[in-house]
Amino acid sequence: MAGREGRLLGGIEAGGTKFICAVGPDPLTIEAQIRIPTTTPDETIAAAIRFFSEAGGGHLPNAIGIASFGPVALDKADPEWGHILATTKPGWSQTDLAGAFAQEFGVPVAFETDVNGAALGELRHGAGIGLQHLAYVTVGTGIGGGIIDDGQLIQGRTHPEIGHIRPRRHRLDLEFPGSCPFHGDCLEGLASGSAIMQRFGAPLHELPADHPMWLIEPYYLAQLAAMLVLSVSPQRIVFGGGVLAAEGLLDRVGPLLTDELAGYISGIGAEIASGRLLAPPGLGSRSGITGALVLAEAALA
Repeated sequence: MAGREGRLLGGIEAGGTKFICAVGPDPLTIEAQIRIPTTTPDETIAAAIRFFSEAGGGHLPNAIGIASFGPVALDKADPEWGHILATTKPGWSQTDLAGAFAQEFGVPVAFETDVNGAALGELRHGAGIGLQHLAYVTVGTGIGGGIIDDGQLIQGRTHPEIGHIRPRRHRLDLEFPGSCPFHGDCLEGLASGSAIMQRFGAPLHELPADHPMWLIEPYYLAQLAAMLVLSVSPQRIVFGGGVLAAEGLLDRVGPLLTDELAGYISGIGAEIASGRLLAPPGLGSRSGITGALVLAEAALA
């Protein structure tokens, strides 16, 4: 269990409902994994620490990568680096997530958003292999995205929050006020899994094929894709998350994206039609934990 040349990486995909923790000698070789319900910070972090203390059969991780729900502090010059900031997850605001593992194990800890981690996982080992410019979008309970330009994650004042742009409203969706507690009818407030549940009491994949949400959802996601194409010009946009498990949804986004762009970007229609621009995760549900292990690997470089 000690891994290649004795190296053992630890990864945490820290979500609002569950923590997935894994160890292995490289990002694609997981030797042990656990799913921990996200309860209180004390309980959840303690359970993750126990896993890393025991999973290696006496060999502790040489580095740990954390891809966390947010918002989070990513600037290493910030005294709050490694903290979860003001989150809607009860009890988790100001939790020093990275610090808890650094203090316990005394090893390098890399810290990123969950979507940034997934973007790195897809770039290195999934749908983005061979590319340098990639956007990863997750559409689940919320909506978020990680953007990679020239092989590097885009960071600025904070991490991108593409789920909080305001789309044009669909003509069949003019009355719903939106579910986002900050912005109401931003993209997350209209097109996330939570927004769909709040409207109709069921996820998209359980709604009949003639339900209006099957027109509304791809309309909003096409606007998000157009914004990414026009602002950061990715070679590929990877769409993941629970809402995209609805069969055929991504296929509906492509033609609407073509309409949104209206011929402005030369040749992009062929990329959309062929599936080269919009793609599902190459790693399936493993994008996040693979990305966390990529972060751990980079922390050892």
